[in-house]
Amino acid sequence: MDIVDLQRVTKDYELGQTKVHALRGIDLQIKEGEFISIAGASGSGKSTLLNLIGGLDSPTSGVIKINGTSINNLSEGELNRLRLQTIGFIFQSFNLIPVLNVYENIELPLLIMKAVSPQERKERINHFIAAVGLSGQVKQKPYELSGGQRQRVAVARALVTKPRIVLADEPTANLDSKTGLEIIDLMHHINRLEGTTFIFSTHDAKIMQRADRVILLEDGTIKPDNSERNEERR
Repeated sequence: MDIVDLQRVTKDYELGQTKVHALRGIDLQIKEGEFISIAGASGSGKSTLLNLIGGLDSPTSGVIKINGTSINNLSEGELNRLRLQTIGFIFQSFNLIPVLNVYENIELPLLIMKAVSPQERKERINHFIAAVGLSGQVKQKPYELSGGQRQRVAVARALVTKPRIVLADEPTANLDSKTGLEIIDLMHHINRLEGTTFIFSTHDAKIMQRADRVILLEDGTIKPDNSERNEERR
């Protein structure tokens, strides 16, 4: 079964007297464990598409299913549970809490999950701190870290709840080319290790080459010859 299934999804925005058609009838299916790049120029609809998949916005029309369940009519509480338990987010601006250290930033989403015991919480945090290569920085605050290290914290924070899907919106945009490739390679390693589905947006050709499949958006539509799996990348 597809873990993400979009059927004829549109999204319109009103800007004064103008209606902007951000997405125009998107059909997209993503299987569990895929490592997917959403590519396209600025304004092509990449961020809008990720926000819809993550339940941060609602479509104008069409159906969005996550793990076989339509999220179109979920209440805000139900969407919050979906995001907490099923979807992790990585943002280009890192979104770390400046007064918290590395350990505490990664711990934050687990504090909301009452079913996770203190012992399991500690084990998960230490596991993902090691996985992203930050065992020597656990007590450091964000301002004491490089951009690449801060993004590694954001990756660990997204993964610590053990989501089935991770959405990353331009996760390398604020990083130099070398560090950006290291972050994508780290995400790819965790994708293979944990079986987590990664969906990330980018306009960097070198980053796209790491993906199993590239979904190319243009003016709110998917270019048809770019939606097929690239088996050579697997």
